[in-house]
Amino acid sequence: MTLGGGATVLVEGGEWSDALTAALGHAAPAERFSTCAPGEPVPADATVLVTLLRDDQAVRRLLGPAVDWVHVLAAGVDRFPFDALGTRRLTCSRGAAAGAIAEWVLAVMLAFEKRLPESWVDRPPPRWNSASLGALAGRTLGLIGVGAIGTAVARRALAFDMEIVACRRDSASAPVGGIELVPDAAAVLARAHHAVVAAPATAATSGIVGEVALAAARPGLHLVNVARGSLVDQGALRAALDDGRVARASLDTVEPEPLPAGHWLYSHPGVRLSPHVSWHAPDTTARTVALFVENLARYRRGEELAGAVDPGRGY
Repeated sequence: MTLGGGATVLVEGGEWSDALTAALGHAAPAERFSTCAPGEPVPADATVLVTLLRDDQAVRRLLGPAVDWVHVLAAGVDRFPFDALGTRRLTCSRGAAAGAIAEWVLAVMLAFEKRLPESWVDRPPPRWNSASLGALAGRTLGLIGVGAIGTAVARRALAFDMEIVACRRDSASAPVGGIELVPDAAAVLARAHHAVVAAPATAATSGIVGEVALAAARPGLHLVNVARGSLVDQGALRAALDDGRVARASLDTVEPEPLPAGHWLYSHPGVRLSPHVSWHAPDTTARTVALFVENLARYRRGEELAGAVDPGRGY
């Protein structure tokens, strides 16, 4: 599919590409959008590549000599073939789904505290007006990573009167008031009732929630992962679930994805598993498209691009 005129914006092919190309063409009708199926030649005038990183080999093939900017239609770029980037600019859709993901995080934290759905009844219970339910107010939220997603979670948690501790890789101050920065993941887990993993996936963060961090965890911890499965050592998590240090793990992302049938994460009573859907919301696609279209306008004007990725840091 090709839409518009002028220099080509190349959209990585795939089952989603025609709908995406149509949405981009509607949002930026003056631009020329094109997809490139496997085996088809890469347009010689393609200066911009848009990808969802479904296939790193396809991305390598589409990095034609004229391409000088690559945009990833997701926040995570851990699967990007950085060795093939060269001097090209790379951006991502950082923040586009942060609100949706933060709502999912609050939903699973509330479900843990209010014992949902297990507190629903479908027959007369032994007693009415009696339950043992928790609350978010006064609980401590721990954040591992305080980027767009962590910040969105923090803003909502503060409205529930939660205390917040967080760790981050750089030395920047907390993005919003009310967050206490601590040195590392172990220090976060030691104080948190609910700990949310929201850091980028890099070599430095692989297994950051592992034996050492989990050994320091406050007993009865609720662990939430909305980042990447690689940040959590799943073997160490299983041991922590089995001995009660972790009361529940609400996981929207695991390793590998898709998770094969029969994997222990499907059946463990302390795990609540969803198939990487926390980013879904009625406006997520529109926000993602709008973010790219605004960046495309900046690109055409020769301005600084939003969502820039540092290849050296991997995010």
